[in-house]
Amino acid sequence: MFTRHLIDLDTVSIDQLNDVLDLAKVIMKHPQYFCDSGHGKIMATLFYEPSTRTQMSFQSAMLKLGGKIVGFDNPNSSSVSKGESLRDTVRVVSNYADLIVIRHPCEGAAQAAAMFSRCNVINAGDGGHLHPTQTLTDLFTLINTKGTLSNLTVGICGDLKNGRTVHSLIKSLVGFKNNKFVFISTPQLAIPDYIKKIVIDAGCKYSESASLSDSISKIDVLYMTRIQRERFENDEEYKNQKGVFILDKEKMKNAKYGLKILHPLPRIDEIDYEVDDDSRAVYFDQTEYGMYVRMALILYMLENSEKKLDARPESNSEKCCCNPRCITNHELYLPKLYKKAEGREICEYCDHSQPICSK
Repeated sequence: MFTRHLIDLDTVSIDQLNDVLDLAKVIMKHPQYFCDSGHGKIMATLFYEPSTRTQMSFQSAMLKLGGKIVGFDNPNSSSVSKGESLRDTVRVVSNYADLIVIRHPCEGAAQAAAMFSRCNVINAGDGGHLHPTQTLTDLFTLINTKGTLSNLTVGICGDLKNGRTVHSLIKSLVGFKNNKFVFISTPQLAIPDYIKKIVIDAGCKYSESASLSDSISKIDVLYMTRIQRERFENDEEYKNQKGVFILDKEKMKNAKYGLKILHPLPRIDEIDYEVDDDSRAVYFDQTEYGMYVRMALILYMLENSEKKLDARPESNSEKCCCNPRCITNHELYLPKLYKKAEGREICEYCDHSQPICSK
């Protein structure tokens, strides 16, 4: 049985992941066979943050399957603007829909939403934490452009600290054979330690670099990301990081012939427009691949769409999460949940870790 909620791809086995990617291939080749597969089903899109590709690809996916959509793309146009809690919004909307797709600026929000939803929940991005369906898009893009998910040297460039797409992608690629990583960032935007630990524990090799020019000749895949203005506390910090890494025609001269360039989009200035016409740039194809893989995901989720409330866990700690962006610091009724590993407590919502200590 496929997972009831898709919060993180950790809950999906490699076999299930391959099943989704295989179904997406079939849908892409024969979309007419699936035009009534979602007939009578309703998907709610709750987007507390702006989105173009994720929201529209999910909506297009459901419509192409013959289903219907409800929801909002601006919380100010909903009862959220009146102070309604995430709990109440999700509890109500799950009465109307067979599937909820949620994007939220707080980390762990999708996990929290699943606690109060009677229908399946898909995480469409929670702050700078995770973005599992973008990862499905990325993997499907690699399958179609590189032909494999193994034996790749993957360069990941830009905001690696706050990049939820980056975190999800790495967590998935370590599950395939002989993948290596080159993390290209400034020290201030370096990959979080918990992601490095995941790479090490999986037996994968990685290196860190402060130069895209020096690294581009060594990699098979370049995953470019923007510097995310919305994740910075002030404009000055953002401006100090903006524009450090720019992929242009000159750097492409040193890249491998078979390099593939991916980007979750939107881009700001990190890829020069002149690169768009290079056959190695596949980021616009990537957006179409995303629709097909989300069609496949929706079908798998709807197979396990019994309306019910899951049992909610009780708090196992009295401490608040030290991450100010964690959903538990904004929706105060949520149970405080931690897991312990190697002398640290890890928040089960946002994966933020802190040393174990007394109150």
